[in-house]
Amino acid sequence: MTRETGRRGLDEQAVLLAAGLADLAVSTLGTALGTVRGLLRRSDAGALAAEAEHDLTARGRLALDRYTAVPPAHLEVLARHALARRAADHG
Repeated sequence: MTRETGRRGLDEQAVLLAAGLADLAVSTLGTALGTVRGLLRRSDAGALAAEAEHDLTARGRLALDRYTAVPPAHLEVLARHALARRAADHG
C-alpha cells in the first residue's frame, strides 16, 4: 500500500466519522425538540420546570462536591483508626 492510498483511506475514514457525528447530532437534536414540544403542551409545565431546576441544582452541587472536596490526609485517617482501636481495646 502506498502512502497516497493510505492517506486517501484515512481521509475517507475522517469524512465518514464526521458524517456519522453530524447525523447523530441532528438525530439527537430532533428527538430533543420533539420532547420539548411535548413538555410545553403539558398543563403542569411550570411545576415540571421547577422540579427540573431543583434536580439540576442538586446534580450540580453533587458534581462540585465530588470534584472539589479534598480527601482527608492519609495520616489523619490512620490516626483516627488508631484512636478508635485504642478506645475499643480499653472500653
